[in-house]
Amino acid sequence: MDRTQGQVDPAEPSSGPARVVTLTAGDFTLTVNPVDGSEIEPLRPGAERARPRRRDAAGRAARDTAARPPVLPGAPASARLTPAREEERARLVRLLSHGRSVRLTGPSGSGRSGLLDAVAADCAGVAPDGVVRLSGYGQQQPGELLHALYAAVYEAPDERPLRPDREELLARVREIGAVVLLDDLEMGGAALDELLRATPECAYLLAATPDTKAPSDASHLEEVFLGGLGRAESVEFLEAGVGRALTEEETAWAGDLRFASEGLPLRFVQAAALLRQRDALNGTRGGDEDEEPGVFEERPRDAAYVPLPTLAEGAAPAELLASRVSESARAVLRIACALGGELPHHAHLPALVGDTHADAAVAELLGCGLLTPVGTRYRLASGVARQLEEVGYGDPAAEEARTAARHYAWWTGHASVTPERVAAEADAVLAALAGADVVAAVLLARTAAPAFAASLHWEAWERVLRSGAEAARKAGEVAEQAYFHHELGVLALCEGRLERARAELEASIGLKGALADKRGTVAGRRALALVTDREAAGAAAVSPPLRLAPPVGGAVAVAAPLAAPLAAPGLTGPTVPVALAAPAGPRASEAVTAVVPARRDAPANLAEVFAEPFPMSLKPSPAPALAPPVAARPVAGSRKRTVLLAAAGALTVAALGTVVALAVGSGDEETTPAGPGPKVSSTTPDVPAVGTDTAAEPGGNDSAGDPADPAGSGSGAVTEAEPGATTPGEGADAPTPGVSRGAGAKPSGGGTPSRKPPVVPPKTSPVASPPTTSTSPTSSPSASATPTATPTPTTSASAPTATGTGTGT
Repeated sequence: MDRTQGQVDPAEPSSGPARVVTLTAGDFTLTVNPVDGSEIEPLRPGAERARPRRRDAAGRAARDTAARPPVLPGAPASARLTPAREEERARLVRLLSHGRSVRLTGPSGSGRSGLLDAVAADCAGVAPDGVVRLSGYGQQQPGELLHALYAAVYEAPDERPLRPDREELLARVREIGAVVLLDDLEMGGAALDELLRATPECAYLLAATPDTKAPSDASHLEEVFLGGLGRAESVEFLEAGVGRALTEEETAWAGDLRFASEGLPLRFVQAAALLRQRDALNGTRGGDEDEEPGVFEERPRDAAYVPLPTLAEGAAPAELLASRVSESARAVLRIACALGGELPHHAHLPALVGDTHADAAVAELLGCGLLTPVGTRYRLASGVARQLEEVGYGDPAAEEARTAARHYAWWTGHASVTPERVAAEADAVLAALAGADVVAAVLLARTAAPAFAASLHWEAWERVLRSGAEAARKAGEVAEQAYFHHELGVLALCEGRLERARAELEASIGLKGALADKRGTVAGRRALALVTDREAAGAAAVSPPLRLAPPVGGAVAVAAPLAAPLAAPGLTGPTVPVALAAPAGPRASEAVTAVVPARRDAPANLAEVFAEPFPMSLKPSPAPALAPPVAARPVAGSRKRTVLLAAAGALTVAALGTVVALAVGSGDEETTPAGPGPKVSSTTPDVPAVGTDTAAEPGGNDSAGDPADPAGSGSGAVTEAEPGATTPGEGADAPTPGVSRGAGAKPSGGGTPSRKPPVVPPKTSPVASPPTTSTSPTSSPSASATPTATPTPTTSASAPTATGTGTGT
């Protein structure tokens, strides 16, 4: 592992050497400076990242030793498994040898850690990368576990520490083939699935408690549950711990204890310590305080007898065990209670306790079952902290935490302490930081943060920075608060969390600007520029979000090829152009969904629909020939609208025809007024010749220009004369279509009619003309209408009857 050397800072000669470490983090070069803050810059274009290499057998052995709890002074305690645990050990080794992953579930104190140690010795040569021991205590996400696995198998080829980015990390751990022993697992479900998917070539032995979240069904883990010891096994285990055979009374007491504790091995380790202490107390003689006053002669003294502990004391033995250990051991217990159960390394205990022999107290407490190994350290066993706090061991917690924080602030900032040693003591440092006052917390966080960054233990680095920022805010230390925010921004940038990095760096720049710290402001702006560059690169690489493009210019009429003649069955007439929205053209970097708005040219009422559908002049116009339909783009709902409009037009024509017929009939019954007046002679309308175009004729009834006939039926039709109808040659002049007759006008014959000819209502009555001659408005012809030749009407005895717009068949 890398050993960084200290460098002397000339700016502060009294503060000792400052440890400046340069490491590679993904695509960045990170310089950890404990004085002015970390500096980050991208890798130089010519510089290539060195590829990590796998550790050899010696390197793996050294790494495995570093992952174990420290060796305590004195004779090592021998670990012995019961016959039931030997069977489970053989089963676990067999499953791991076949590449199966196993989840070992058991309550706290069931002997999971001891069983893992035995399995590790049997699986040493199973996998190519050996056995890797990890601790999942306090780990809720798989990221740090993957980094720990990577650091256990790979090492940097040069002296510069290397922390890969996520892509390279996943690529490297996928190639690892090892037996991974993960103790104190605290995650499950999707997080555990992510860990297993990232390392498909590894076989896991996961030790967890029953209250840990269960794995998903897709994990395919073998389940092995650790139960309690049987009656015979508990007695045998207790005899091995005491070192002698049990008496009949002690055997009965052991049976009751097994029933109360469900046979947990930890309870029998503590019970064995109680029996050893009892033997030691019963084997000594009383002191001078037992003598009766006034008695000077020598006499034999009775040995002090200590009875067996009660069943309640055996089930919760922490108070009784602590009362019988040394004073240094009790002081160590008070420190552990102040740190939330975390026990500092035994090398720190003489300075914390004030006793040069305090390091031996750890072995004494471990033999009593008050401590348990967790990863690379020791902590109070399950339930011990609660039992000790009830009897007053947690009263001086504030003072003990303040003492530990000041001690660690001195130790972590010393140049002789490597970052790896600080990382191994991370849990105790974080516990001291949480229990100390704000002044001690700021000092400890300021010195411990660079060490955690250099050791690549970035989860502890982030926790220290957040705790330090909060303590600095409470203490009013603006300069320290700016430092912590800057480091948090650099950490977030290294991990790819750009939004968090921007927020932290902007806060740091603002605080440094208030302090007129030009050097710190420049460093913060450089890091912020890297954030901006990464955001721009990410925006170009990631597809843009979906957005809706508004219509440009409202509704745009579709061109002629798109305007298909939409006609209902049985109806003919001009086509109605459909208005569609022309979507705006998307830019190259945007994904646009075109929106077709509702028709904005929809009429408000029927008057707008049939504006000028019937011209005042009823000059007959032949029905044009139907043009071949033009292929058009299908429009949703257009056929239905066409049918509805055609039906409404037919009803309106029928109603108007009835009204006009009644008006014409009443006009013929009136007598012609006498008196002078303009004489208007009746003229016969010109009949268009075959092949002539009447579309541009004023008052014409061109079907192509009539907007009132959406069905395409034409504006007029020539029908045969009905029997009894008046013809031009029968003495009475019939009203001539298209010619207005003024007041007092006489027929062309010059005489007055003797009788009124019978009025036969036509199928569709012509529209009456106003008194003065007027020209009806001419509708503009449609662009899609084609002028066709019309047949010449017959001028025989039966005159044609002009009809209005009707329905064609």
